[in-house]
Amino acid sequence: MDKQQIKNAYNFQLKKVFRYFLQGLIVLAPIGISIWVIISLFNMVDSILPNLLHSVFPNWIKKDAEGNIDRIPGLGFLVEVIIVLIVGWLSNLFVVGKLVTLLDTILEKTPGIKFVYSSVKDFLEAFTGNKKKFDKPVLVNVDGADIWRVGFITRLDASEFELLEQLTVYVPHSYAISGVTYFVPKEKIKPLVNVSAADAMKFTVSGGVADITEAK
Repeated sequence: MDKQQIKNAYNFQLKKVFRYFLQGLIVLAPIGISIWVIISLFNMVDSILPNLLHSVFPNWIKKDAEGNIDRIPGLGFLVEVIIVLIVGWLSNLFVVGKLVTLLDTILEKTPGIKFVYSSVKDFLEAFTGNKKKFDKPVLVNVDGADIWRVGFITRLDASEFELLEQLTVYVPHSYAISGVTYFVPKEKIKPLVNVSAADAMKFTVSGGVADITEAK
């Protein structure tokens, strides 16, 4: 083996050792930083907490003969564990929220699924979301004289459909998660002022069996 081969072998081994060093550093750095953060947090809590407790509960946390505040063994560690748990819980909520938002975006953009998912989502949000739509129960006349259905006003303006005197009313079916949407003249709608939206929906879906509690 000549000098050049020896030099190349030496450089190769040196690069390999350096690569192992970097890989070890990548593995150990997060662990070392975590340990440093935990120790620093523990020392900070353990030094601040006794003084804080003494100022609030002077009879509970007392000073020794030299004027130093007695420390409660394990209190700093307990507080640190609680802080870490709270941070983990909050980060978990953030991650879960992001995942739900991402999944919602994917489903709303997936061909074939988009229509069904968006329709079901809007329907459920109309009942339970922050923008409830079925909150205006009414009696609506769409079949003939003196024949009324229980419905819910979902839009006060139907001008988008070139209907200036009509309101949009959703009429749910009994014993089914379905219904019919009507554009109805205002004079054929009677607001149910003494019946809550929840009772009106229960009454309709149950086929008129559910009891009605007078709205207050």
